[in-house]
Order: sequence, then structure tokens, then C-alpha cells
Amino acid sequence: MNERATFGAELRRRRRAAGISLTELAARTHYSKGYLSKVETGLAAPKPALASLCEAELGVDGVLTPLLPAEPPRRRTRPDVRPSGLPPATSSFTGRTTELRAIRAALETDGGVCVVSGMGGVGKTALAVRCAHRLESGFADGCLFIDLRGHESGEPTTVHDRLLRLLGVPADRVPADPDDRAALYRSRLRGRSLLLVLDNAINAAQVRPLLPAEPKCRVLITSRSRLSALDDAEHVSLDMLPLAAAVDLFTTVTGVPGSAAVTRVVQRCGRLPLAIRIAAARFRAHPAWDVAELERRLDDESARLGELDDGERTLAAAFQLSVRQLSAAEARLFGLLTVHPGTDVDIQTASALSALSLRETDRLLDRLHEAHLITQPEPDRYGFHDLLHAFAAEFVLTDAEDEMKAFSRLAAFAVRSAAHADKELTPHRFVPEITFDPGLPEPARLDDSEMAMSWFRTEWPGLVALCRKAGERGEHERCWQLAFFLRDFFFVAKLWDPWLETHRWARASAEAIGDTWALATTTANLGVAFVDRGDLDEASECYGEALALFRRIGDGHGESTALAHSGWADHYRGKHHDALRDLRQARAFYLRDGNRRNAAITGRGIALALTALERSAEAAEMAIETLSVFDELRLDLDAAMALNCAGWAWYHAGRHDLAASAYRAAADRAEACGSSYETARAYLGLGNVAAAEGSAALAADLWGRADEIHPDLDRVMVGEARARLP
Repeated sequence: MNERATFGAELRRRRRAAGISLTELAARTHYSKGYLSKVETGLAAPKPALASLCEAELGVDGVLTPLLPAEPPRRRTRPDVRPSGLPPATSSFTGRTTELRAIRAALETDGGVCVVSGMGGVGKTALAVRCAHRLESGFADGCLFIDLRGHESGEPTTVHDRLLRLLGVPADRVPADPDDRAALYRSRLRGRSLLLVLDNAINAAQVRPLLPAEPKCRVLITSRSRLSALDDAEHVSLDMLPLAAAVDLFTTVTGVPGSAAVTRVVQRCGRLPLAIRIAAARFRAHPAWDVAELERRLDDESARLGELDDGERTLAAAFQLSVRQLSAAEARLFGLLTVHPGTDVDIQTASALSALSLRETDRLLDRLHEAHLITQPEPDRYGFHDLLHAFAAEFVLTDAEDEMKAFSRLAAFAVRSAAHADKELTPHRFVPEITFDPGLPEPARLDDSEMAMSWFRTEWPGLVALCRKAGERGEHERCWQLAFFLRDFFFVAKLWDPWLETHRWARASAEAIGDTWALATTTANLGVAFVDRGDLDEASECYGEALALFRRIGDGHGESTALAHSGWADHYRGKHHDALRDLRQARAFYLRDGNRRNAAITGRGIALALTALERSAEAAEMAIETLSVFDELRLDLDAAMALNCAGWAWYHAGRHDLAASAYRAAADRAEACGSSYETARAYLGLGNVAAAEGSAALAADLWGRADEIHPDLDRVMVGEARARLP
């Protein structure tokens, strides 16, 4: 049996023993199934690269390579040396199938150039080396690998010197003049078929003089920057590993089986290959640890970067290399972005943080994105990888005074933006006078309530986090102001938990600065959250406190508002006569004060109390009266609520035709302004009308639609839910 047959037979035996089909091996190695079949049957000569790849995939290191046949003499394109300087490929490589295919496709074209870019630690070099090992045999003149990190000056002349020596040019024949070196480099590549791997490129200017003019040569570049200025290159951007591949990498390196704890470990590593490898190395170095111990050590975000250090590799050092390439202005903004406690920011918010113009901020953000230091989840928003965020906060954000001023600007801009959106959402709401620094950027343009709701839906998690941070940092005015302007959005969206959280923080801030009006208003709004959620005892306690505070400072408007809120709570508690008394007293004040919006809202409460007191016709008349005010003031959500109120009154009066008409109009209005709560309430009412008229199938269909839109409406708060048949 000759050597070629021995290699092929052993490959086939090992493959079958591993339970791997020829098709699967072809997919893993990126060699064709036909070629592998010929190798196994002795009809094609195996290559060293194939042997290395097969050993790695089959887990049989050093078994196949000794069986390779002797290399036959081959005609060289030039009589000098055939370089091959690739680093060894890691045997624990996982994932990146799509990226490997993209690189291979890019390098199949004449003169192909491919740039692989990504944040530090994402595995660019490992991917490039693996791909180069698979492609090397297709280049008659071999492969050159240069780590450009050693040439951080950006001058290509020293790189040309190194490349020329690798190409066999004696040291005394390398020209001193940079232009002559470049010319000799290009001439030495003429007629060659060679793969050039340029690792850790700093920028396009460093790489451009190193690109061969010979079409049979190909270039594979890795960089922490996108190198978008290389127009003719194909660009492959690396993201974090998919979760399954991240788990596979950890289990391959450590030998432990996959588990929920392993999944949590790789997630704490941000699915970043370098972080996973460091964590795996630390795990192997401590036999007494189990995966739970490693998970515990990585659980603390503030200490996580320190844990990702195995004595030779640190994640912080990998990130630091990227930061060194930034200008002072870029590094400053990179650090200041971590002052925002949310997950991402828009350009206006970044401008507020930096105190720079929108144009300059946009330019700096673009540079940070080019350097893979921030992400861009949407065209006008920027975010952080979790580990980069921790790094920037610990190692880049070092000026405490600059940080403090940035947070003050950020909090002020957040209040200004929320106030701007709240004005579109509830244009006739009473708002205290608040002043802002004229240097703050203008908020995003919002033309109507729909745009305001969209803005709030995007921004509210960050605003909630900022509200809490403002209280913790002593920015107490901004804390209660943020809560104040979030209230109406939370009411529409029925986000009770963040509503309660922000207002508890706001109460503490108002107390801290001794602002009685802010304390009273925040307490009343906290009561609204409780009553809207159905927690009537907590709501009444808040209203009692707010009423006493408003009376202490002689605020008639606030006193009437607290009284009206207390009336709503009494109504839901079943004390309808008390509710009617307080609501009418508050409405009378609003009418004297000229506050038509609050008077109409209070009138809607009066209509509900009248309905409960079986004065349904009077209630319907009151609800329709408030509707005309809401329409005039263009308060669409309030109009939908008034129509539902009228439908409820007519339903109790036995006027099913009028009730159905009001509920249908309410559903249309509520859907148009995005209130799933009021829409579902309207469909519940329509179902009740259908059931009362004996249409059981129609009633079930309408109730089903209500459940789909907003399930489990509170039976205490929503009369239609109480009236629904089982």
C-alpha cells in the first residue's frame, strides 16, 4: 500500500469513527466533497493544509500529517524562496461559517482584497489565520503574514523592508529610499500567486502602499477599524459569537459539558471569543472551581474586567489598543458616553454630554463607530458592548469634574426633551416653570402626539435609569422633574412599575431639597399610579398626604387636583356619593379657574359616579359634554375615554343602540391614538351589548378581540370587565 492510499484510508477510517459524513467534513473544511472523496480513494494528492484541518476537525492531532506523500517537484513562477509564515491555527475555533464563506468569495476574484474588522477580542486574527490556512495551498508562491501592530507609526517603509526580506531580498539589496522600496516590493510580486495577510492594520493609509498590483495576489486584512476608505475591498464585520457557538467554544476549551451555568458564563463574557478563552483558561487553572464559581466571579459588573485576566492575556489590554488610536476628543466622548445609564443614546443626547455641537458630536461618534468601539443599532442611535462600556467607565472616564458637569447637562437635556414630548402628548396640562441652560441642544422634533408617544416608547427605559441616577447623584430637581414629565406617558402605556419607581425616587428628591410643591405634586401623581393599578388604599393615602401639603402652601389648584383624585379613588372603592361630592367641588374650582381640560376630566369622573348611582341618562349627558371639550382641545385619548364612559352609561340605561355607537367610536379613537387599554375596554363594552341582545357568538368574538388587544383588564377599574359574562 503506497503513502497516498495510506493517508486516504486513514482519513476515511477516522472520519467514519467520528460519525462524520463526507458532506459534513467538506462543509467543515471548505474543501469540495468530490475532492475529499478522491483523496480518500487515492485519486488526488492531499495537501498539508488539508491534513491540518482534518486533524483539527476529527480531534486526531499529528495522526494524518506523517502520512502525507512527498511533495513532488513543481515549476516555480520565480526561482526564489516560497514563503509560508502563517501562525498555527487554533484547534478550538468555532462558528463563523458565514464569515469564512464571505472571505473566501472575496478572495476568489483577481486582486481580491478583504478587510475583516471588529472590536478588540472578537476573533479577527483567529478567523483570518484559519481562512488563510485553508486557502494557502491555492497560491503557488505561498503566504506572507505580517502583524502590523509592530509598525504603529503607520509608515509603510519598515513594513516594505520586512516584506522584501521575507520575499528573499538580501538585506544589503533593500533600498534605503521609501519609494524605491515600494517599487522593488511591487516588482518582486509581479507574476506571483501569493496570499498576503496583514494583521492589526491601523488605518487605510498604512495598508494602501502594501497592496500588490499583481492580480494573482490576494490580500486579507484585519483591523479594529472598518477601513472604509479602502473602496475596492470587500468588508466583513465581525460581531459577537452566536450563543451556541460561544457555548461550544467554552466547552471545547475546558472539556466541561454545556449547561445553563455555562450559557450564563459566556453571556457575562459578552460572547466575545477572547473573553471566553480567558475565562476558560482561568477555569482550567483552578481545579477546585466549578462553573458556578466562575459564574459567581463574573457576576459583578464592576469587577468583571479584573476577572478576565489569565496572567498573560487581559481583555482590558485588548481594548486599550483600540483607545490608543483615538484622538483626545474621541477618547473624551467615548468615556462620557458611559455617564448615561441607559443602553443607547441619540446624537442630541451625546451632544449634551459632550457640550459640543451636533455636527462635531456626529463626527466623533462616526469615528468611534469606525473603530468598533460603539455600536449603531439604528441610524441615529449609538450603544455599547457591555464589556466595552465597563472598560470605558473604568479606564477612559478619568476626569471627575468633566463627568459631573456632563451628567448635569445630560439630566437637564433629558428633562427638556421629556417636557417637549409631554407637551405634544398632553398639550393643556399644567406645567411648572423650568429653566434650562441656553447651551443645551434642541430636543428632537416632534410634530404630534403620535411622534411623542413613539419618542417616549424608545426613550423611557433610559429616562427611568437617568431619573434614578439623578437622585443618587444629588441632581434632585432633575429627578422629580423627569418623573413629572414621564407620568402621562406611563398612564397611556400602563407602565405601572416604572411609574411607581420614578415617583418614589422623585418624592425622596423633593424631600431632600425641601420643595413642598414638588413633593405634593409627586405624591399626588404617585397616587394616580396606585389607583390606575387598582391599589386603592395606597392611592387614598397618597391623596391625603398631597391634599395636606397643598393646603399648607395655599395652592388651590393642587388642592382641587388632589380632591378630584381622591374622588376617583372613592368611586372605585364604591363610595359613590363621597366621590360625587369631591369631584363636583374640584370641577367647580377648575371652571372658575378657566381650566377646561381638568374640568372635563373631572366631569368624566362625575359621569362614572352618576352611572354607579343609577343616574345613567344624566351620566351619559355629562360624558357627551366632556367629549365636546376634548374634541375642541384635540385630546384624542381623553375623547376615547369619554366615549367609553358614555357607552357605559347608555349600556346601564338599556339604550344598547347608543351604547354600541359610543363604543365603536371609542374603539376607533383609541386605536388611532395607540391606546390598547381603551381599545380593549371598548371591545369589552361591545361584547356586553351583544350579550345583552342575545348574540352569544358575537359577544364571545368581541370579548376575544379585547383579550388579544389588552388582556386581564382590572374588574375594579373597568366596569365593562365586571359586566362581562363568565
